[in-house]
Amino acid sequence: MTSTTALDGMRILDLTQYEAGTSCTQALAWLGADVVKVERPGSGDPGRGAFDEYGFEDSEYFLNWNSNKRSVTLALDQPRGRELLLEMAERFDVFVENFGPGVIEKLGLGADVLRERNPKLIYASIKGFGASGPYSEYKCFDSVAQAAGGALSVTGDPDGPPVRPGATIGDSGTGMQMALAIVAAYVHVLRTGEGQVIELSMQEAVTYYLRTTIALGSRFGSRAARRQGNGIGALVNLYPCRPFGPNDYLYIMALAPRMWTTLCDVIGRPELVSDERFASSRARLDNRDELQAIVTEWTRGRTKQEAMTALASAGVPASAVFDTKDLFDDPHLNERGFVKSLQRAGREDVKVLGWPARMSKSSVEVEPAPLLGWHNDEVLVEELGFTPEELDTLRAQGVIGSERLERESTSTDDP
Repeated sequence: MTSTTALDGMRILDLTQYEAGTSCTQALAWLGADVVKVERPGSGDPGRGAFDEYGFEDSEYFLNWNSNKRSVTLALDQPRGRELLLEMAERFDVFVENFGPGVIEKLGLGADVLRERNPKLIYASIKGFGASGPYSEYKCFDSVAQAAGGALSVTGDPDGPPVRPGATIGDSGTGMQMALAIVAAYVHVLRTGEGQVIELSMQEAVTYYLRTTIALGSRFGSRAARRQGNGIGALVNLYPCRPFGPNDYLYIMALAPRMWTTLCDVIGRPELVSDERFASSRARLDNRDELQAIVTEWTRGRTKQEAMTALASAGVPASAVFDTKDLFDDPHLNERGFVKSLQRAGREDVKVLGWPARMSKSSVEVEPAPLLGWHNDEVLVEELGFTPEELDTLRAQGVIGSERLERESTSTDDP
C-alpha cells in the first residue's frame, strides 16, 4: 500500500467472520488501513466455505468480503496462541470482532483484557442485539437482524406477507456504520491519545436505513408503516420490458411536473399532458391504472436498456432492473473501472466489484482476499520478531497453522 492512502498508519487486528465484521474491515482496508485477519488454523473464517458452488478453495462469498487483508492463523483456544494475540494487540490501533454472544469472553479476549495491555486500543464489537438488554444473548444473522430492525415489515406487496430484502443491510449495513465509528474513534485517539470501546447492535443498525419509511408512514412510532410494493405513486413503478425475463423491467420515478411532460414526449403521447384524466398529480394518482397501462404498452415494445436510455437521457429518472450479471457486464461500470479482475497466485482469476468511494488524494488498488495463513511468517516476524526456527516450533505445537508449506509450494509471490 502507498503512503498516500487516507488511513495509512491505521493497524487493525481483524477477528471477524462471515459478513458484518468482514465488510467493516474490508472497507477500512480499501481506505488504506493495514488489516491483519486472525483465523483458526486449518479452517479459518467460516465464510471461506459458505455457499460454495463454484469449486474455489475459498468461496465466492469469502472472496467478496476479504480483499486487501493479510491472513494469520492462531489457535486462540491454546494459551500460547492467545498470548501471541495479546502481544500483537499491544502494537495495533484497532481490534474488531463479531463473534456470537459470549464467545469472545470465553476466549478471554474481552475489551477489558485487551485494553489493559493497550489503553489506546479501539475495541470494536458487533453483536446481533448489542451487549445489553433482554435480547443480548440471542444469536443473529443478516435476515434475523433485518426482521428485528423492521426491514422485512416494510418490504413486499401491500396485500402480501413481509419479504426479505435482497441486499444484506443487516450485515454489510452494520459493517459500514462500524467502519465510520472506528474512523471517528481513530481521530479521537490522534487528538487525545485515548482509545475506547465501540459496541454496535445489528438490530439498531438496520433501523438507520428505515428512517424515510418511518417518516412517511409511522407518525413517530404511533402506528406501523405499511408495505407499498413497487408502486408508490402514479408514475413511480416497475414496468415490463422485452424479452420478458425475470429481470426485464424498468423502474420509473417521474416525480416532478417537467418529468411527466418529458415522459409523455418520449413515449410519443404528448397529448396526455392536457388529457383531463392526467392533468394534475391528483388526477394522475386517481387514474393511475389507466396511466400505467399506457406506459406499459410503450415499455413492452423495448428492452429494459433501450427504455432506460430513452427516458434517462431525456431527463426522466429511470433505470433498468440490473441483475447481478448485468452489473459485471455493464459498459458504464466497466468504463469507470468499478469491475475488477483479480489475479490470485496459483488460482483462477476472479471478478469482483470495487469500492464506491473515489478519493482524489487517496487511492487503494483492490487486492485479492488472502489464502488462509498466507501471511503467517510475514506478520509474526514483523510484529513479534520470531525466527524461522521459532515459527517452526509454533507450527509443530499447533499454535499457528502449517499454511506456510502450502504457500511455498504454490508461489513465492503475495496474492
